[in-house]
Amino acid sequence: MKASSKLVAPHASGQSRQSVVIASMVVVLLAMFLLSLAISSVWLPLHQVFAALTGSDAAESSIRAVIQDVRLPRSLTAILAGAALGIAGLQMQTLFRNPLADPYALGIASGASLGVALVLLTSGAIVSDVFASSLGLAGDAMVTVASIAGAALAIVVVLGLSNRVENPATVLILGLMFGYAAQAFVTVLVAGTDPDKLQRWVAWGFGSFSGVNWSRMAIFAPLVLAGLAISVATIKQLNALLLGENYAGSMGLNVRRMRLLTIAGASVLGGVVTAFCGPVAFLGIAIPHMCRGLLGTSDHRSLVPATILMGGIVALTAQIVSLVPSLFDGSSGVFPLNAVTSLIGAPVVVIVLMRTRRGAFAG
Repeated sequence: MKASSKLVAPHASGQSRQSVVIASMVVVLLAMFLLSLAISSVWLPLHQVFAALTGSDAAESSIRAVIQDVRLPRSLTAILAGAALGIAGLQMQTLFRNPLADPYALGIASGASLGVALVLLTSGAIVSDVFASSLGLAGDAMVTVASIAGAALAIVVVLGLSNRVENPATVLILGLMFGYAAQAFVTVLVAGTDPDKLQRWVAWGFGSFSGVNWSRMAIFAPLVLAGLAISVATIKQLNALLLGENYAGSMGLNVRRMRLLTIAGASVLGGVVTAFCGPVAFLGIAIPHMCRGLLGTSDHRSLVPATILMGGIVALTAQIVSLVPSLFDGSSGVFPLNAVTSLIGAPVVVIVLMRTRRGAFAG
């Protein structure tokens, strides 16, 4: 594959470029994080943001409460969700050797949505208030487990079917077909649900980083960090897979076990984000390609940390853009997060398609 030339003995200039890009991403991520804390229905000066974060007596109690209880968990959720979707997309693109693979296209998001729908739309009163602050950790855990199980089911089905075909494009189509089937089943559930549950379901489908408070963060953050840890721990194996499963096997890699581990990591990441933030589209497919373009490599030693950072940057940017209506009119109105991420990610997909037709995709 063409990717192999980018994985062997990188030049010092290439390593220097990658170090500069990653360092720049760290700076941009910190800047976007502070900006996200300052922007909402009310603009807060940065010195007040710093005072609230440090617990300084100079910060007003109301501003401290807004920053610490609302904006801080929302921004941390955006960073974790963006990193999770980016890494899940990177894992899927490497595993399937398909530039258009991501949690959404391969059915992970649809499977996770089906799991959430089965709990949210068919359960009793205890779980029907799944997004209400009074629910507690038990209901959140139930929805999270259902979402991860649905995501795992989707990718296992797609992976099982992919063993019977050789064309990566066919695998992508199989994932899309599973997604359509899952969405059809969800539509049947929606048609028979009561209006209160339906309203919550519609709001969840728009996507949002605002639904994770500190109590839910106790579930959300550890699971995302566990999925990210899997990607970091398997960097060497992911690089081997870039050169083909036969080559990876000849190098001593247990390909079957690596497949299962990658599936588990991607399912956890895609499922958790879908459960808490809704089906956020396009980030999984766009972020890895953005990092490849900036770094000029398919080496996961650089791609994994860059994808984590870029995921946080893009998700924070989408969050800030979604809050623009409230910033100008002072209301609680926002753009749907899914609409914003689609506007960011769709052009990247078009560029990837054009480059792939010219044979420019590597990895």
